[in-house]
Parts: sequence; C-alpha cells; structure tokens
Amino acid sequence: MLSIHKIDLEDNADVMRFVNLPFNLYADHPQWTPPFIVDVKTMLNPEKHPFYGHSEAEFFVAKRNGEVVGRIAALENKPFNRYHAAKDAEFYLFDCINDQEVANLLFETVFDWARKRGLNKMVGPKGFGPLDGYGIQIEGFEHRQMMNMMNYNYPYYRDLVETIGFTKVVDFVSSYVNPQQFQLPPKVRKAADIAKKRGTFEVLNFKNKRELKSWAGKIGQAYNQAFVNNWEYYPLTQREIDFVVNNVMTIVDPDLIKIIVKDGNVVGFVFPFPDVSAAMQKNKGKLGPIEIIRLLMEIKRTNWIAFNGVGILPEYHGLGGNAVMYAELEKSMHQNVQFINAELTQVAETAKQMRNDLKNLGVKFYKNHRVYQREI
Repeated sequence: MLSIHKIDLEDNADVMRFVNLPFNLYADHPQWTPPFIVDVKTMLNPEKHPFYGHSEAEFFVAKRNGEVVGRIAALENKPFNRYHAAKDAEFYLFDCINDQEVANLLFETVFDWARKRGLNKMVGPKGFGPLDGYGIQIEGFEHRQMMNMMNYNYPYYRDLVETIGFTKVVDFVSSYVNPQQFQLPPKVRKAADIAKKRGTFEVLNFKNKRELKSWAGKIGQAYNQAFVNNWEYYPLTQREIDFVVNNVMTIVDPDLIKIIVKDGNVVGFVFPFPDVSAAMQKNKGKLGPIEIIRLLMEIKRTNWIAFNGVGILPEYHGLGGNAVMYAELEKSMHQNVQFINAELTQVAETAKQMRNDLKNLGVKFYKNHRVYQREI
C-alpha cells in the first residue's frame, strides 16, 4: 500500500527518514557524493536556516508497506515571487525509486500544497539558497558529482518528471577544462592588461582566512548584485548573505581566492574550491573529527578544482571587468600544479554573457542539469 507522510520537523527520527533515503538509494554509487547530514538537517530546521526568515517549506515522504520509497520538499520563496511578480512554488530534494506511481503521489502532494497557498506553477528542483544545486541531471552521468554544489540523480528521474507533465525552464551547464592547458585568447589578456594599467580595477589576493574574512561583508554584497540578471536571482537578506559567506569560508583556500575591486568596493570575484568529493564519499555524510581530518587531507591531494562563484557586476561587463575576471580565473588555474582537472559549476543558459564567454574560451560543456516547470 502506497501512502504519503508529512515530516514532523520536531521529531528527529522523522527528519532522519527524510534525510536517509538517498543514502539508501545511492549506496556505494561511484558517481554520487553524499551530502553532509548536518547540512540537510539544517534545511529542515526553521530555527537555523535563513530561508525561513521570509518563506515556507514542508517535507514529505512516500511509503510503501512502511518503507520510504520517495521524498520531496515543497517551498514558497516569497522574495523571489515578489521580485519577479510570480506565483511559483518550488520542489527540491526530490528522490524516488523508479516507479511512476510513487513520483505521481509525491508531486500531487506538493501541487495540492501549492494550490492551497494560491500558487499556480511548480518549478524545480530549486533549493533554499544560492549554494544549493539546481535542476535534475540529464547529461554527464558518467562523471562524479562535484561535492554538494550540484545534484546527482539516476537517468530515470527525467522520465518521472516529464511523464507527469513538467517541461524545461532553463538548463544549468557545467564545464570541464584542463587548468594547466587553459590559455586565454590574446585579445582577452590584452583587454585585462589595459584595464589594470588604467587603474580601473585592482585585484586582491589573500594570505590567510583572517584577511579574507575582513572583506566578507563586501564580498557578500557583491555576490548578491553580480547575478541580478540571472533567471534564479532574488535579493538575498543580510542573514542569507552571511549564511552563504560563512559556508564558503569554511572550505575555501585563501591562496586561490581572487577579488576584483574598484574604488574600494568588490565588483567581481573568482571562488575556486579544491574538490573533496572523494573524502565526502568515504565520510558517508558524517562530519566528526576523523571525517574533518579526511577532508583536510583531501584538500592537499586532490587534482580537481571547482569554480562555483565566478562573477562580475553587470555594469562592468563592457569596461574590461570580464577580461580581468577571466585573467584571474586563468591565474587561479595555473598557480597550483596540483590541479590537472577543473570544473566551472552550473552556469545558467540565461547568463548569456558568461555562456558566450565560456564558449569563446574553449571549455567543454560536460554536465547538464535541467530545471522544470508545470502549471498547476
């Protein structure tokens, strides 16, 4: 017998039923990277996650004969809807066995949840903030998931959502590049050199996290403004900005970070992250002392680096800002010979300037995540 159950966020055992499903569904899958359990539980904690300061979410599991066989989160992001004059609900954390009946029950549940709130469209997968991965993966299943910066799923997920009537909204493409072979076209490097000589932009480097944290506030504000033309944008609250910056600070290598400054204000940034996916797979969602040591060791030995946060304020795109940003991206790739593989993680096709730039730079698009929508 198939049934739906709403998660009681005050009941830890109930929360763990929701959290544990993908650990069972993807047990020992070579390309799946387990998230940190504490991070997923934070999403289900209105006291800890800043999303609940302005919006609402509820969580559901589908059970068959007492066994959890699917899960889904329903969200209403009120600032996004105000900014875009929309009535969207979002789904996220969708995981399911290969069974259309189970998927139908999960989605009918969140459709009903949304209708009761006066919402008329369901969009997703789309999470609680800008660090959450977008979309259902539709290409690149042979490649390992890049930490928890994106989602990974079985190929049949696409069939489950499209069968129930979802259609494409936007694709988020991730790109592969060999960092030691990456070379900017001469005209881009020349544009960057001219902009620097004119003194239009200054590039800051950091020796340690203390130096970097002193710029955290300005970095957060720039992050909030750099993607204003992107499909997924909405104005973050200060608490959300702090949440994003604090999470980023825990895993960055200050030596690799590049900040672009004009008149004392941050106008661009390049955020590289050493890939610790292998350690995360061994940790199986845990984050105790042994697991932390394993992560720190992986930072020193991984040959992969991820760029998830490369941006320039829109008003500087035509003033050499893009060229400076890509010149710094090149430096970040070249300065450490440890890295022989790099990924530029999840760039929306609506970010036309950056997508065109990436094509011109000769990167290889090798993963694709699709965000879907359905009128309800």
